[in-house]
Amino acid sequence: MDSGAGESSAADDYESLMSTTDAELLKSAWRNEKAAPEILNYAADLVQRSRQQIQLMEEMVEDYINDGVDPLTVSLYQIDLDRTMFLLRSYLRTRLQKIEKYVFHIQKTAEEWNRLSKQEQKFASRFAGDIKHHLDQSVLSRLPDQYQSHLRQSAASEEDDMVPEPQLDSYVVCRSKKYLGTYQLNDGGEELINIEADDLYALPYKSIKPLVESGQVDLV
Repeated sequence: MDSGAGESSAADDYESLMSTTDAELLKSAWRNEKAAPEILNYAADLVQRSRQQIQLMEEMVEDYINDGVDPLTVSLYQIDLDRTMFLLRSYLRTRLQKIEKYVFHIQKTAEEWNRLSKQEQKFASRFAGDIKHHLDQSVLSRLPDQYQSHLRQSAASEEDDMVPEPQLDSYVVCRSKKYLGTYQLNDGGEELINIEADDLYALPYKSIKPLVESGQVDLV
């Protein structure tokens, strides 16, 4: 096949992917995940498209280098490639860090468990099993029976008081994508705020969680 035709096809595929603004969507997903106190829904479709984009960019950069294309042009595509790879890796790494921190809470909370990808669920199950085995072997087996749970301080505890949970009342900085008007911050209907487009707000995460999940508000 003619190398020029292959090069053109790869460039066309790349431009098609870039036109979908997936780079901005990935950046938004990464920022939201880093700022949110809890793990968010796994962006499966976006991650898949980003991986395809990375593969296309890698192939294109390699073709450009082999064909002797201007080094400045190659470096610009390489910058795009590096940026996309950084965002994707950081997004996935941030999620793994949250799973490690809140694994027992996530396991017992169906809503949060279903936010994980299949691979993340496998990782969480394996990680939780390893932690439990380590605690049993190193500490818990040496304690009296009533203190051998890795979830509760003692048999008298009524809930899993040894399990760390995300602090949903913590404050986050957010920006609305559009004018939302008057918004109720609490269940009692007493705290109201007027949300303008592109303005920054410092608010309890719990109060704007539905707006983050619906994509109306971005965390920064």
